Amino acid sequence: MTQRSSRPSRPRGPHPPRRRTGPARPPVEDPARLAALDALRAVRQRDAYANLVLPGLLRERRITGRDAALATELTYGTSRAQGLLDAILAACSDRPLSEVDGSVLDALRLGAYQLLRTRIPSHAAVASTVDLVRAELGSGAAGFANAVLRRVTAQDEAGWVDEVAPDEEADPIGYLAMAHAHPRWVAQAFAEALGSRGEPLREALAADDARPAVHLAARPGECSADELAAMTGGDVAPYSPYGVRLEAGAGDPGDLDPVREKLAVVQDEGSQLCALALTRVPLAGADERWLDLCAGPGGKAVMLGALASLSGAGLDAVEKAPHRAELVRKAVVDLPVTVHVADGRDAGLPSGGFDRVLVDAPCTGLGALRRRPEARWRRKPSDVAPLARLQRELLTSALDLVRPGGVVAYVVCSPHLSETVGVVADVARRTGAERLDARAFFPDVPALGDGPHVQLWPHLHGTDAMFCALLRRPA
Repeated sequence: MTQRSSRPSRPRGPHPPRRRTGPARPPVEDPARLAALDALRAVRQRDAYANLVLPGLLRERRITGRDAALATELTYGTSRAQGLLDAILAACSDRPLSEVDGSVLDALRLGAYQLLRTRIPSHAAVASTVDLVRAELGSGAAGFANAVLRRVTAQDEAGWVDEVAPDEEADPIGYLAMAHAHPRWVAQAFAEALGSRGEPLREALAADDARPAVHLAARPGECSADELAAMTGGDVAPYSPYGVRLEAGAGDPGDLDPVREKLAVVQDEGSQLCALALTRVPLAGADERWLDLCAGPGGKAVMLGALASLSGAGLDAVEKAPHRAELVRKAVVDLPVTVHVADGRDAGLPSGGFDRVLVDAPCTGLGALRRRPEARWRRKPSDVAPLARLQRELLTSALDLVRPGGVVAYVVCSPHLSETVGVVADVARRTGAERLDARAFFPDVPALGDGPHVQLWPHLHGTDAMFCALLRRPA
């Protein structure tokens, strides 16, 4: 016999109560988190760049001070850690992340980052995230977000890494990639460049997973590093004679007076060192015409143009994209620089017409992932081969444009061997170019390896992972 429930039955009404879809309560005004969420949405929906979108949002909404600093930390940090956060959120969700509404997923990532990688109290991180979801999508989505984030609070980051990462002994590269929020293929590329799957790789990935300092370059002839440091409150850089470093989170460097007044540019110290290396190689004969073959958006063109001006030389700058060429023109407006809109592989310039040539080639940008937080999840292994082909063509063109006895600097912001030593070895073999020991032109910079090229690293030098090779065209 079936046992009846002892609970009293509910009186039946004509219709069940409607589920509430609007906000259960007015959301708390939270401009910093809302700006971060909108920036993350732009990155996801439009393939935007966080470091370009967020400053505009902050200016438009007049978000300054501590709120601006919080929005910046949450946007860049969440973007940087996305792969790790997604693995953890997948473990905490009762549905695949591919089935979660994109706006909800943006908010979940934002909330999980606060829970795992900031000192924001758990209750504040969960409540603020749920408020954002409720305000946009209603109580149903807010309840889902609340449940997922409550599960995230069950462990700290280290505990979650142990749960979602590959076994450290069986797959050390995979484990370190997950622990430091990198795609495995990127960690593999770092390991091959370092020649290590152990502590050097761990240090490189950890440094790449941290907020970078802001680097400035004083414009030669206009401002010294000491003067720039005094104007900005920064520290003189350890290696570049024109460099200054500011603490991470110092705000939008484009708003600094010396940058707006063109006394300085925002430029990683590694980039400064690579441009300077080209100018330090001794040449026999004329030294009057320099060339920047891939000049956009103009940071290195400013450095080379200023140095050329001081030494009585002139600089030609080539940029294929018209809008980027216009950025170069604006950056070098009062320098002896002629800007050409052309493809560096066929720029229409005279063969052998230049004494020094810089090839700052398009690349995967794996060396600057700490500054472009979303790039590590956007780049794919399939990007490498076509870029390496383009790099070989540009370097070959540069060796044709430089005069016999002249020097070419090949520079990429990547440690991937296919973009660095692979390109240089292939082009040098086919053209007969002499590979110089570049280490001699990075004075006082430690840990430069066996040469003849130079590979800089965030964990060793505090710079982006810039690669520089110097080649001389046979006389």
